[in-house]
Amino acid sequence: MKQDVQIYFRLLAYLKPYWGYAILVLIGFALSALTEVSIAKLLEFIINAIQHKNSDETALFPFLIILLIFVRGVGSFLGNYFSAVISRNLIFTIREQVFAKLLRLPTNYYLENSSGHITSKILFNIEQLTAASSESVQTLVKEGFITIGLLSYLFYQNWRLTLIIIIFSPLIGYTVRQAGKRMRKLSLQVQDKMGDVNHVVQESILGQSVVKSYCGQQLEEKKLHYHSLESLKRGLKLLVVNVLNTPIVQLIMAFSMAIIMWLALRPEILGNTSAAQFVSFITAAGMLSKPIQNLTTVNEKLQRGLAAAHSVFEVLDLPEEENKGTLTPVLKGNIRFESVGLVYPDGSQAIHNFNLNIKAGQTVALVGRSGAGKSSLVNLLPRFQGIATGNIYFDDQKIETIELNSLRSQIAMVNQQVFLFDRTVKENIAYGQLEGASDEDVIQAAKTAYAHDFIMELPNGYETKLGAQGLNLSGGQRQRIAIARAILKNAPVLILDEATSALDNESEHFIQRAFERAMEERTTIVIAHRLSTIENADVIVVMDHGRIIEQGTHQELLDQRGAYHQLHQRNFEE
Repeated sequence: MKQDVQIYFRLLAYLKPYWGYAILVLIGFALSALTEVSIAKLLEFIINAIQHKNSDETALFPFLIILLIFVRGVGSFLGNYFSAVISRNLIFTIREQVFAKLLRLPTNYYLENSSGHITSKILFNIEQLTAASSESVQTLVKEGFITIGLLSYLFYQNWRLTLIIIIFSPLIGYTVRQAGKRMRKLSLQVQDKMGDVNHVVQESILGQSVVKSYCGQQLEEKKLHYHSLESLKRGLKLLVVNVLNTPIVQLIMAFSMAIIMWLALRPEILGNTSAAQFVSFITAAGMLSKPIQNLTTVNEKLQRGLAAAHSVFEVLDLPEEENKGTLTPVLKGNIRFESVGLVYPDGSQAIHNFNLNIKAGQTVALVGRSGAGKSSLVNLLPRFQGIATGNIYFDDQKIETIELNSLRSQIAMVNQQVFLFDRTVKENIAYGQLEGASDEDVIQAAKTAYAHDFIMELPNGYETKLGAQGLNLSGGQRQRIAIARAILKNAPVLILDEATSALDNESEHFIQRAFERAMEERTTIVIAHRLSTIENADVIVVMDHGRIIEQGTHQELLDQRGAYHQLHQRNFEE
C-alpha cells in the first residue's frame, strides 16, 4: 500500500508542468458539478412556481434550462479537453524518458528480456499510465465535485436523512478495496501477456523467411493463439470484477435509498417539509448514485494504471551503463589485456585469465571453434560487457577511466550479423556521430568497401530507402554497407567479427583489398573462420573455452602442428 502511494505521487509529479491546464480542468468540472446540483434546486423552484401559480417564475423556466445546459457544456468541454491535453503530454514525456533509458541500459538487460516485452512496455504499458493519472484524476475531480455538491445540498435539505447514506459508506469502501486488489493482480497479468503476444509477433516478422522455409506458419499461429487467449481470459476476468463492482455498489446505494424513502414518508420525519423540497431531496438523492457509480470505476483505472506505472518506473530506475570515466584521450591503438575474466549473468564464465598485448597498428586475428569466447572478448573493448576480473588498458589508460562515448567513438565494429536501419543508404553509412559527413566522404567510403557500384544501381542511389533491416539487399551487399560505415568512421581501432562471412569469393577478394587499405595505421582485431582472411595478421591468437592456447604468426603456428594446424587442415584448407 505504501509503495502504491509512492508510485502514485511519483506519477502525479509528472503533471506539475501542466498546473495551468489543471486549474482549467478544476473550473470546468466545478461548473459541470454545479449544474448537477442546480437540477434538483431547479425542480424545487418550478414546483413551487406551479403551486403558487407564479407565471413570471414559470416563464423563466425554459431560459434557465438553456442556461443550465450551456454552462454544463462549457464546463464539460474545459474539463474533458484540458484533461486530455495533460494525458497526451504525460504519455509523450514518459515515453521519451523510457526510450532514452532503454538506449542507455547495459547489454545484460537485453540478454535477460525479450524484445517483445521491452517494446510492450514502451507501447502498451505507457498508454495504461493515463488510467492512473489523468483518467482517474478526471473521474475523481468531476464525480467528486458532483458527489460533494449533492451531499451538501442533501445536508442542507435534511441532514438526518443524509446521514443514512453516509452510514453505508464504509461498506462501499470495503467492496471497492477488495475489488481493487483483484484488479491490480489481473492488470499485471494482462500487461505481461501482452508482452508475450508482442514477442511472438516480432519474432515471426523478423524471422519470416525461416517461418516460411520451415512451414512454421501453423506453429506461430498456435503460439499467438495461446498467448492471445491467455490475455483474453485475464482481460475478461478483469472486466468481470469491474462490472460486478458497480452493480454491488448500486445495490448498497439502493438499500440506503429504500430506507430514506421509507423514513421520508413518515410524518414525524417529514415534518414541515414541502412537496417541492421532498421531490427535490429525493431527486438529488437519486442523482447521487450515478457519480458514486462512476467513482467506483476509478479503482479499476487506478489499479490498471498503477500496475503499468510499476512496470515503467521499474525500467526508469534500472542502473544505466556504468560511465565513471572522465578522460577523453585521442587513442593511438595500444591495447593490453591483463588477467581479464568475463562472467555472464547466468554465472557461466566466458573469458578466463586472458593476457594479451596489442601494439598500435598491429593486426591481431582471433581463431577458434564456436563458443571459444572470441566475440565475448572483443565486446569487452567498447564495454558492451563489463570485465569481472583483471584490467584492460588503452594506451596505458584503464578502460574504466575513459569516458564511454569517447571510447566508443574511437572503435569501429563490423559484425557478422549486420543491422541496417529503415533509412536511406547514405543515412545508414553516415550514422550517428557520422551524420554530418559530406557526400564525397560517404561515396569514398562506399568505394573503398566496393559498395558504390551496386548502390548506384539502386532506384535512387544513395537516397534509396533500404526498408526493414535492408532485407531487399543480399547478405554481401548489407555487409559491404556496414564495412563502408566502419571505414567512414576512420577510428584508430577496427574490429571485424566475421565481417566477410556473408560474401562470395569475388566480393571477399575485393573486400580483402579494401580491408588492407582500411587496416593501415590502425589497430585491427579480426575474428574469422576462413584462414585466407587472416594469414597475413601480425599475431594469430588461438582460443578455446575463453583461454589462449596458442599464439604466433601463421607460419609459426603451422610449424607447431598444434590446435591451429588441426583447424587449418580440417576447416580452412581449400
